[in-house]
Amino acid sequence: MCVKTFKLRKLVVLDYDKGLEGTEVELIDGLIINREDDYDTWLIEGFINRNYWNYFEDKKHEELMVQATITKESNEPASFITKMTEMHEIGEQMNVMLMGKIIDKQKKDVEQLLTALVEDGYEGEELIQKFKEIY
Repeated sequence: MCVKTFKLRKLVVLDYDKGLEGTEVELIDGLIINREDDYDTWLIEGFINRNYWNYFEDKKHEELMVQATITKESNEPASFITKMTEMHEIGEQMNVMLMGKIIDKQKKDVEQLLTALVEDGYEGEELIQKFKEIY
C-alpha cells in the first residue's frame, strides 16, 4: 500500500444539527494522508487544543462531514465524509483522527445538494443517509 501525506492547513466540521453551519477547528498542526488503498480512504489527523475534547466526544459515534484545506491555505477545501477513529489527550492539547472518503464533486455542488436536503427537512442521520443515496 502506498500513501501520500499532506499538510492539513484548515479543518471545518459541518454540523448537521446547525443546518450545516461549519465549526472551524483551530489547528496547532495537522496531517492528511491519502492511504491509496482499495477503499480510497483518507486519514485526517488534527493536533488541537484540549478544549475541543467535549465537542469531539459528543460526535464520536456520528458520521462527520468535514472540509479540509490541504497544503496551502489558499487551496480550495476538499470535502470528506468521515468517522472519528481515535482521540487522545496530549498534555494541554489533544489529537483527533478521522477516517473517511473524499467527495469527488466540486464544493459548490456539494453545498447546493446539502442546502436543498436541509431545506427539504432532512437532518441528522436521515440527512446523511439521503445524501449518500443521491451522491
